[in-house]
This record gives sequence, structure tokens and C-alpha cells, in this order.
Amino acid sequence: MAELPVLFTEYTRQLMGEERFERYLQSFEEDAPVSIRLNPRKSGEWKVESGERIDWCRNGYYLKQRPNFTFDPLFHAGCYYVQEAASMFLDEVLRQKLSIVNCQLSIDFCAAPGGKSTLLRSALPEDCVLYSNEPVRNRASILLENVTKWGYPNHIVTNAYLRDYRKAKMKFDLILCDVPCSGEGMFRKDPATIGEWSPQNVEKCWQLQRDIISDAWTCLNDGGLLIYSTCTFNTKENEENIRWILSEFDDAEVLPIETKPEWNITGSLLEGFTEPVYRFIPGISQSEGLFLCALRKANHGDCPRCEKRSGLQGDCPRDLHPLKAETIEGNLPQADLSYPDAMKFLRGEALVLPADTPRGIVEVCFMGHALGQVKNIGSRANNLYPKPWRIKTTHIPTDYEAILRHT
Repeated sequence: MAELPVLFTEYTRQLMGEERFERYLQSFEEDAPVSIRLNPRKSGEWKVESGERIDWCRNGYYLKQRPNFTFDPLFHAGCYYVQEAASMFLDEVLRQKLSIVNCQLSIDFCAAPGGKSTLLRSALPEDCVLYSNEPVRNRASILLENVTKWGYPNHIVTNAYLRDYRKAKMKFDLILCDVPCSGEGMFRKDPATIGEWSPQNVEKCWQLQRDIISDAWTCLNDGGLLIYSTCTFNTKENEENIRWILSEFDDAEVLPIETKPEWNITGSLLEGFTEPVYRFIPGISQSEGLFLCALRKANHGDCPRCEKRSGLQGDCPRDLHPLKAETIEGNLPQADLSYPDAMKFLRGEALVLPADTPRGIVEVCFMGHALGQVKNIGSRANNLYPKPWRIKTTHIPTDYEAILRHT
């Protein structure tokens, strides 16, 4: 078991209570659960084998063991997303609460690498425009890759700060703030986060989180939903921030989410705070750590909308630094690849396509799902797969069926 910081252990034992904390510690002796979420637009006849459904997510599955996803072309085609199970609780929140708001425009303010954004895009109405924003440029590039592979229209990636959205006077019907946090809930899954933890970082995080919420609340339409989440345990970044929201904004209301006892979700751990909040704790729930709270902004009447609502897809303000997001599918001739050729394509190698393949730009697929494009000149097809996305490994397995059995 990894050695946890003494100050973290002392505080968290007191916060959780002895029995709950011991169950959390025991989870470090167990393997972290592996889970994926299927893409409703792409799953088709492809099915998860040896998988157990995740109760709080319509397309989520636990896997019995962790395959090497790098070697699965369907992963690169966006047929599924590898996501921690607790994060998929967002799907249940949307299933229960999305109907109370006329969701035309939504945003994930802290979106990279894209797990919650792709879940949002799958759950939102197709005509609802979703902005996914990441202020850090290199993380925004990763977000753009995942959004592109997920393959939905009405999805815009931006590389901006929240204050830029506030200055643009854009208003949203649904806002997700999966805020930067101290990461205590990821200690089991990612031991590197243990060394990054400190009481000073906790202090820095809860203050940053309040700055983010202040900007986000300004950008939220009357009657709109704001979903706040972290992957940490302490109350400063969780319950105390929700209590602050309720005291800072008179028009804020916490919404209850119906859950089932067998999900083993923990409520508030802050003494005297009884608002409905939802905690996933390793060793208690089948997940890593997550805190989530859904809030609604009171409806005071008509609220100003973005002036360019009807043209948002083409009129994203330049100050938001929009990144070009396109699906990997196109109205092009297609060529289905064998598994070895699919892996060659993903490594950036040239291919030789069947002789009857049309010349020019061709969309290459695996099991009917688009991977990207090549330029077929006859004797070979030059690879157009973006260089940053290419697989670096030189060892490629030949037995795809073995991989498929694990997914």
C-alpha cells in the first residue's frame, strides 16, 4: 500500500469516521475497477463482453480486467471512452434533471481530457450546442482529439479563461464545473497524486474553485443548472464550497438526486450541513473518489441570451480561441482495414489499399468505424492521421480477438 501523508490521514480519518476510513484504506489492497462508457452513435452491433453494467450510467460498463486500450482500433475510433465509474454519475444527474431546463446552450468549463464532456454531449439534446473549454493549451489539444473522435455535431472546443466567457457576456442553460482540485480521490488509481498533495495545495484549490464558480454563476441563465464536482475528499473543496455558494448567491438552490442504497453513495460529511450532495469513496462504492452537487439558479423572468445564439457554431468569439473540431467521419469513399493494417494506420504508416479503391482522399475504417483518412495514389495510400495522435509503440499484437474478449 502506498504511504499516505500523515496530515491527510489524520484529517480524513476524522472526516470519514473510523469504519468508513478503514474500508477506504482496504481499497488500496484491491485493484482499481476498470470501466468504459460506450458511444451511443458508434457502438452499433459492437458489444461489451465479460462486462457488468454500471447502474448510474446508461452506457457504462465495468470490465473484469484492464486490456491495453492502445492496441484497440475501436478505442481510437471513439466507440468508447475509458472513464472512471464515479464520473459517470453525471449521466444519472442529467437523466433526472435535464428536463427542468430548456437546454439550448451548455458548457463544460474545465473540460480536459474530455470524459465528462463526451458524456454530456451524448446525453444532451442534439440541437443543444456544447462548448468544452480548457485554459491550458496542451490539455486543450488532448480535449480536441477526444471530442473529434467522439464524433458529435454542435460541439465546440475553446482554449480560454472563464473571465473571457464572462467578458463575452455569453449565457448558458447548463454549466459543468469539474474544478481543479487536490485530487485526494485519485490516490489509489494514480499514486503520483499522493506526492503532489499538501495542505497548502488544498488551500489554493478551494480559493481557485470559488473564483471559477463566481465566473460560472455570472454566465448561468436564470433557471439554469450548474453541476459542481471534484475528485477530492476534504470539506473545504466540497461541502464548504457549496455552503459558500448558497450564502454568496441568494438565487442558488441545491437539487436532490434520487439514488439507490446499493450504489453505496455517501452524503454530506460536514457537521451541520444537510444539503443533498453525493460522495463516492473507494472501498465503499465501486469507484474512485468523487464529490458532486447539482444546483439551480432561480428563475427571475426573462434573462438575456447570447446575442448570436442562432449562429453559435460559426460565430464563436475570437477571444475564446476556438479550436477546429470536426468528426473523423466524412462523406468519402471508405476502405475497411484488417487489424494489422488498422494498427499500421494508427502508427502513421503508409498503406496499400485494394486495387479497386478510388484514388484521392479515402476514409479508412475498422469493423465499419472510421479511424481517419489517407490519400490513395494507387501504389500506396499516404497517411493523413494527425501526428500528435499516432501510436508510438513498435510492438503490435496480432490477435485482435484476444483484445476484444477483454473489452
